[in-house]
This record gives sequence, C-alpha cells and structure tokens, in this order.
Amino acid sequence: MQEEFEMSMIEKLSFFLGLQIKQTRDGIFINQGKYIKDVLKIFRMEHVKEANTPMSTSIKLDMDENGKNINITKYRGMIDSFLYLIVSRPDIMFCVCVCACICFQAYPKEFHVTTVKHIFHYLHGIIDLGL
Repeated sequence: MQEEFEMSMIEKLSFFLGLQIKQTRDGIFINQGKYIKDVLKIFRMEHVKEANTPMSTSIKLDMDENGKNINITKYRGMIDSFLYLIVSRPDIMFCVCVCACICFQAYPKEFHVTTVKHIFHYLHGIIDLGL
C-alpha cells in the first residue's frame, strides 16, 4: 500500500537543469525557451530583429588584427551561454563552436561580437524550437 501511495505522488517531469520537458503520448519534447529568454534579457537582445539563419554564409571569421578591441568578459559570457544552450539546439552548434575558437576568445574584436549577436537574432526568432 505504501508503494502505491509513493508512486501516485510522482508527477511528470516538466523542468530539469534548465531544460523544459513536455511529455505527451507522442513522445517527449525538450527545449530551453525560458533560458533563451533569460539570456536575451541579460545581453539586452530581447527586442532585436529576427534572423533566418544562425550565421551568414558570406562571413569568414579571422583574427581581424586591425579591428576594434572589445570586452573579453562579455564575449566569453555570450559564448558560455551558447555552450549551455547547444544541449537542446544542435542547429546552432557549428556557429557557436566557430565563435568559441580559443583564438577569438583570447583577442575578440568588434567583428566577432557582431557575429555572436547574429546568433542571438536567430534565437530570438525561434525561441521554442527544441528536440
């Protein structure tokens, strides 16, 4: 009798380690919509124009030695937020890994931040996408 009571007290899992989980008869849906909204708010990107792709196909990232220096801590914070996000968003994995290259994190330039912000624009348009 005690086991029946304990089992009836267990509810469906809906939120775990920042992942939103929705269980239905058709399967389980996992996304990080709340996390994306929080990150967009932290970096003041919650009201940006949406982008169709996570990265422009015409961009070639390089060291940009003549570019304007930017705040390394802010750039690394943006990259770190994306690294946690790729758990449920494989669509941004390649772009994030390119931007997370150690040579860009050591000496980020304004051009690199612009590229990272493009990923935010993309996420803003499809916040509720998941697995």
